[in-house]
Amino acid sequence: MEIISRKVEQTIEIGQAIGEAVGGGEVIALIGELGTGKTHLIKGMAKGIATGQDDEVTSPTFTLINEYEGRVKLIHIDAYRLENARQLEALGFDEFCEADNVVVIEWADRVWELAAEFEPIEIHLEHAGPTERKIRLDNLPQAMAEKLMCFN
Repeated sequence: MEIISRKVEQTIEIGQAIGEAVGGGEVIALIGELGTGKTHLIKGMAKGIATGQDDEVTSPTFTLINEYEGRVKLIHIDAYRLENARQLEALGFDEFCEADNVVVIEWADRVWELAAEFEPIEIHLEHAGPTERKIRLDNLPQAMAEKLMCFN
């Protein structure tokens, strides 16, 4: 599925729809260059999961992992500073991938070797204009795909 987001607020709305559709146990791999909307998408996911902390969501570039409690726990991992998948594994990645959690990995391409083992939902983001972003979603569960159809 491919969606064009025309503004930041729409990217957050798309994330919210994703957050509303998760039930726990999902691993979501975000892949995209700087400034393509990865963190805005996660802010929306936090809103959809009802963490009450969506305004506080920031990339954990230096802490590597942020956790947000909600209907399910949102585990937000930023792999930008990791050199390889083994470093993510050493952080206990597999322990985060439990039924009560949704794990979202920014810069998942940097740790793809490990992330791929969990058959993640893939979200590729890229610039499509000054304020537009192309968001390609692969390996979506049916319920999530249906929830996102309104954005096409």
